Amino acid sequence: QVQLVESGGGLVQAGGSLRLSCAASGTIFSITSMAWYRQAPGKHRELVAAIASGGNTNYADSVKGRFTISRDNAKNTVYLQMNSLKPEDTAVYYCNADWLGSSNWGQGTQVTVSS
Repeated sequence: QVQLVESGGGLVQAGGSLRLSCAASGTIFSITSMAWYRQAPGKHRELVAAIASGGNTNYADSVKGRFTISRDNAKNTVYLQMNSLKPEDTAVYYCNADWLGSSNWGQGTQVTVSS
C-alpha cells in the first residue's frame, strides 16, 4: 500500500519561500512518477509540477520560474521548492504518486500566502 506524507506547509508573506516534502513508502520510489497538485477553496485540484522517474519535469505555467520540483531516490522523497510566493498560491498542496497504474494521494498540507 502506497503511503505519502507531506510536510513543510505554513503561513508566509508574499515574496517568501517554502519547501514542501513528501515521503513515500510502499513503492519502488526510483521508478515512480511523482507530482504536486494544489486545490484552492472553490476551485478544482490542479497540477503544479511533476517529475518522472528519469528526472524529466513539467510545470504549470503559473509557477514556471518560481517553483522547482526535485526528488531524492535515496530518501524516497520528493520536494517542491516554492519561491516568490504570491497570495494566489494559497491552497492545500497534495503529493501524488503514480504507481502500477493507480494514483495515490497524500493528506495534503496547507500553504497560505499573505499579501
